[in-house]
Amino acid sequence: MNALAALRSAWRALSTNLLRSMLTMLGIIIGVAAVITMIAVGQGAQQRVEAQIKALGSNVMLVLPGAVSQGGIRLGAQSGQTLTEEDARAIALEVPEVQAVAPSLRTGAQIVAGNANWSTQVFGTWSDYFEVRDWPVAEGRVFEAGEIAGSGKVAIIGRTVAEQLFAGADPIDQIIRVKKVPLTVIGVLARKGQNSIGQDQDDIVIVPLSTFRNRIQGMGGGRLKRIGAATVKVREGLSMTAAEQNIRELMRQRHRLQPGQDDDFSIRNLTEMLAAQEESSRVMTLLLAAVAGVSLVVGGIGIMNIMLVSVTERTREIGLRMAVGARGRDILGQFLIEAVTLSLVGGAIGVVLGAAATWGVGAFAGWQVALSAEAVLLAVGFSAAVGVFFGYYPARRAASLLPIQALRYE
Repeated sequence: MNALAALRSAWRALSTNLLRSMLTMLGIIIGVAAVITMIAVGQGAQQRVEAQIKALGSNVMLVLPGAVSQGGIRLGAQSGQTLTEEDARAIALEVPEVQAVAPSLRTGAQIVAGNANWSTQVFGTWSDYFEVRDWPVAEGRVFEAGEIAGSGKVAIIGRTVAEQLFAGADPIDQIIRVKKVPLTVIGVLARKGQNSIGQDQDDIVIVPLSTFRNRIQGMGGGRLKRIGAATVKVREGLSMTAAEQNIRELMRQRHRLQPGQDDDFSIRNLTEMLAAQEESSRVMTLLLAAVAGVSLVVGGIGIMNIMLVSVTERTREIGLRMAVGARGRDILGQFLIEAVTLSLVGGAIGVVLGAAATWGVGAFAGWQVALSAEAVLLAVGFSAAVGVFFGYYPARRAASLLPIQALRYE
C-alpha cells in the first residue's frame, strides 16, 4: 500500500466516527492553542523589558545621595545632599570601567511658550547625559562647553514638550520660559517612550546644570555644587560589578567614611535590575509553555486510547487485509498515519485558536504579545511527535496480529 492510499484509508476511517475523532483531537487543540498563546505572551513581556533596557541605555547605573542621621534618627534614602559635581568628575576620571558620567538636578515647572503652557520636568545636567542614556538629539544640537560653564540660556526639549508647546511647528530657536527665565530651544530629543514604571520619558526639558542651579533654582554655585544624582555609563564588555565596587570605594574615600560606617550614598544597577526582570519573564514563559504542553501529553494519551479501541473494533478488517496480502508494516503505517492525522488536524485547529487567543489578549487585556513562526512550528511539531509517540503502540499491536486469529475475532 502506497502512502497516498494509506492516507485515504486513514481519512476514511477517521471520518466514519467524526464525533469521536473530534473529541480525541480536543486535547491536542487545547494544548497547541495554549502553547502558542503562552509563548506569545511571554515573548511580548521579554520584548517589553528589552525595549525598557534600550530606552534606559546600556550598562547604566545611578549614584544617589544616601541616608543621613540626625539625633540617632535615620531620615531615609536621598534625605541628604551628599553628592557633588566633583564626585561625578572623580568617578569619570578615576574609575577605569566608566565611559561617561552625567550629574543632574531636577524639578517640576510650568513651561510657557507664547500662548501655550505645559507642566513638565526640568532636568539640569552635562552634555555627557545624552551619551550615557543613548539618547540622541534628533533636531538641533547639544550644549556647547561655554553654555555648560557659563549658565547659558538654552534648552533641549523632549518630543512630548515640543508637541504640547509648538503643535507641529519647528521649535528650534524658539523661546520658552521656565520659572520666568527665557531659554532658547537648541534641540529636540529623539523619541524615547515610556520607562519601566510607565512615565513618559519624552516629557522633559533639559538645560545645562549651571543654568539650572544659577538661573532656575537660584541655588548659587557654592563651593561644593551639590547634585541630586549621577548617572554612570560603564564601558561595553566591562564588569558592572567591578565598576560598582570601584565607585563605592572611591566615594567612601572622598566622603572620608571610616570602616564600619554606613555609606552616605547608594548605587543602583538599573541594567541588572531589568535583566533580572527579563530572566524572570523568560523563566515564566518556559513554565507556562510547559504547563500548556501537559495538555498535549493528555491529548496524546487520548489518541492512544482511541487508537486501541479502533484496533479492537477493526480486528476482523485487519485480519482480512493480511489474508489478501497486506504486510505488517502496511498495517503499522496505516494506523500511524491515522494517529498523526489526528494530531496534525488538531494542531492546525489549535494554531487558529491560539492566534485568535493571542490577538484577544493583546486587544482586550492590553498586554504586549508577540506571535512568532517558531512558536507555531514548535507547537505543531510537538503535536505531530505526540501523535507518532502515542500512536506507535496501538499501530504496533495491530501489525502484530495473526491473520487467522484476527479473522476468528468476534
